[in-house]
Amino acid sequence: NILARTAQPGHVQHQTALDASSRLLKGGDDPLIVPQCLYEFYVVATRPPTQNGLGMSAAEASAELQRIQAIYPLLPDTPEMFFEWERLASRHAVLGKPAHDARLVAAMMVHGISAVLTFDGGDFARYTNIEVLDPTKIASPA
Repeated sequence: NILARTAQPGHVQHQTALDASSRLLKGGDDPLIVPQCLYEFYVVATRPPTQNGLGMSAAEASAELQRIQAIYPLLPDTPEMFFEWERLASRHAVLGKPAHDARLVAAMMVHGISAVLTFDGGDFARYTNIEVLDPTKIASPA
């Protein structure tokens, strides 16, 4: 959702997403993405606004994917990710759409990533082995 918000200037969370990303980069953190981040961005970007999407054309979404990849290093999908996802989904009895979040956590585990930046922190609450970073707190630290 961070990628979608940075590409949506009219959204209320746009500036927060930009500020949080910028603060992490300037602070020496190394924000990374995995292919799933790009797949999910493309789905949201090309979905009509009436269906909670950004309404981009395929060409616009592809250009935005290129911009994202120029900013954030892209880690590869690996076969180990499936087995880690399967373990997480079973261990946490994940059902339905949250299986996408489990896959992202699996990628984090395989690549040694300890934190995720997201507006939807509650979606990751069951995974106690990762840190959930709230963009509103990163963008405007107390």
